[in-house]
Amino acid sequence: MSSHILSARNLSKVVPSAEGQLTILDDLSLQLAAGDSLAIVGSSGSGKSTLLGLLAGLDLPSSGSIDLAGHDLASLDEDQRARVRAEHVGFVFQSFQLLDSLNALENVMLPLELEGRADARQQAAELLDRVGLGQRLSHYPRQLSGGEQQRVAIARAFAAQPDVLFADEPTGNLDSHTGAHISDLLFELNKERGATLVLVTHDEHLAQRCNRLIRLEGGQLVGQQAY
Repeated sequence: MSSHILSARNLSKVVPSAEGQLTILDDLSLQLAAGDSLAIVGSSGSGKSTLLGLLAGLDLPSSGSIDLAGHDLASLDEDQRARVRAEHVGFVFQSFQLLDSLNALENVMLPLELEGRADARQQAAELLDRVGLGQRLSHYPRQLSGGEQQRVAIARAFAAQPDVLFADEPTGNLDSHTGAHISDLLFELNKERGATLVLVTHDEHLAQRCNRLIRLEGGQLVGQQAY
């Protein structure tokens, strides 16, 4: 059995365009061990978010293979990939992606309830307390600041104890002070819970907090560093 929690081999993504076939990702390979952290950086249009979506099983590659927690994602249909994501993956998005009709506690409870966890309310309350929102459980997203909404999103992402946490520009909609606090929280929780972290960011300082960094340009891997 592979010691890697996530690996991609010869990954490519090609889509049709008005000018013909457009290559978004070209022959990219990587491997991540459990507990590792990887930053994906590059200019807009370099393929960062496409790579994140492929690694998380949200989309299928045109060629190549992706193994996530022992599952060959490219060989699975959408329902099967959804089950893999539910069992192994957490997400933090730039736009928070909270449900407006649910309060903070209910937003964090949701993935736990979908798992059938009897302790969903207790676990969600403990996580919200951990991210400093223990007094805001009944507040709805519209009643929370951007930083508070992102803290709810982080609590929700960690609620199901994912093997891999994917973060797409997690501080992109926040001011620098709030973004720094959110970054600290993300790495603290990730270390505590032993998840593998994969994040896309334009923030070089945030990227350098990861164990590894890869740089994309034009869909190709043009550089990588270890810290």
